[in-house]
Amino acid sequence: MPRYRAFTNKMRGHTEQHRNAHIGWLRAAVLGANDSIVSTASLVLDVAAAGADHRTVLLTSVSGLIAGAMSMAAGEFVSVRSQKDTESADLA
Repeated sequence: MPRYRAFTNKMRGHTEQHRNAHIGWLRAAVLGANDSIVSTASLVLDVAAAGADHRTVLLTSVSGLIAGAMSMAAGEFVSVRSQKDTESADLA
């Protein structure tokens, strides 16, 4: 059984197969990666400009990257899930 739904257009009598229901994860990944790169780079530059040693800069960058990734993942999951629920309700 395919992972996408087949919707029947009763006016034309044919079946359309929509695969765009699974594209939300790609959008979430691209937006999350972009935001994470910018946030982590800003954090590292700030800490390095303050004169911290290389271990502190490394620890700060890893911590910021993990925290940013978790935050963006949670936010995008909620966003994609609510969009999916809205589209399902609209189709129903």
